[in-house]
Amino acid sequence: MKRTILALFILSTFLVSAAVAQCNGSPYWAEFHKENMERWNKCEHTIGVENAGGLEVKWSFSPGVAVPAVVSGVVYGVTWDGTMYALNATNGSELWSYVTNCGSTPVAVANGAVYFGSCYNVYALDANTGALLWTYPTGLFIESAPTVADGVVYIGSDDRNLYALNANTGTLLWSYALRGEVSNCSPAVAHGVVYIAPGSGDYLYALNAKTGALLWTFEQSFIGSSPSIANGVVYIGSNPGAVYAVNAKTGALLWAYYTGGHIETTPAVANGFVYVGNDSFTEYALDANTGALLWSHRTGNFVASAAVANGVLYVNSDDTHMYLFNATTGAVLAGYYTGIPAWSPAVSNGMVYVSGGSTLYAFGLPSPTAK
Repeated sequence: MKRTILALFILSTFLVSAAVAQCNGSPYWAEFHKENMERWNKCEHTIGVENAGGLEVKWSFSPGVAVPAVVSGVVYGVTWDGTMYALNATNGSELWSYVTNCGSTPVAVANGAVYFGSCYNVYALDANTGALLWTYPTGLFIESAPTVADGVVYIGSDDRNLYALNANTGTLLWSYALRGEVSNCSPAVAHGVVYIAPGSGDYLYALNAKTGALLWTFEQSFIGSSPSIANGVVYIGSNPGAVYAVNAKTGALLWAYYTGGHIETTPAVANGFVYVGNDSFTEYALDANTGALLWSHRTGNFVASAAVANGVLYVNSDDTHMYLFNATTGAVLAGYYTGIPAWSPAVSNGMVYVSGGSTLYAFGLPSPTAK
């Protein structure tokens, strides 16, 4: 047993070191998927396994926002009543706000603009001032978080369409009719392909990101989460309780793991692990290559989509706690009381941003004591 624990510790240290070496992208958390589509911040090095138990609330802001994004020292998020806020990431002070008066989606920030859906419209605002750049109307309510790649905004609608919009002008480039409403599911874009599961249907779609042409479909009952993409594999959850690993080029099933509870959370993928939670209040860590169970942990209520950074797995639960796990071993590093059923966290620049319906919290390490 002691040898096993030592081996896991050595492996954990090695993987954290490897993650540092792999940091060649954005240090920000600019959209729901985190731009690499893995919900893994490879460039976060401040909070780690050794100090994750020492976080404290640095500031809070009310009301809460839906799944915040963090870019260049600013936290962006929209409340459920439709107010878009930009906040100073260090102290939580309000920089600007924009009111839509309608329920809104999580945001994506790219190229100096903030994109989100509100009722039947897609909005683009200037990230520095909050000025309206453009809007685009869809046929029905928008619940899908946008994803931005190569100058294109991809977003789904309850009118059963996936839209590709010019990020600068809002002009429609193409749309694709899906077999189901795109409810609470965000598209993922990687290597010129956009992947989307309607969330109310039985299909995962792979489309040419430039043209919208269908490349393949993967059919299983009640696919319920947004897809994540890593190393040529699409990972996605389903309401029957299965996690599927699908070949990103062909749509062929590679493996499936059945958790016994419905899955609507988006998988997070890091260092050969896939992390996903189900409605049995449990977070699972699976081998990304085989689907074998590596560890699991039960919380007191539903869990949101997890985030990974610097060897730490962050999981928010409706039991009003944020759990921090050693991402390799599953050991509990800390549990923080938030007082709210919180949505998916964002981790950036030594801070963890956690939000629910009433409050947005920013957690960080204590300030060094002045000498």
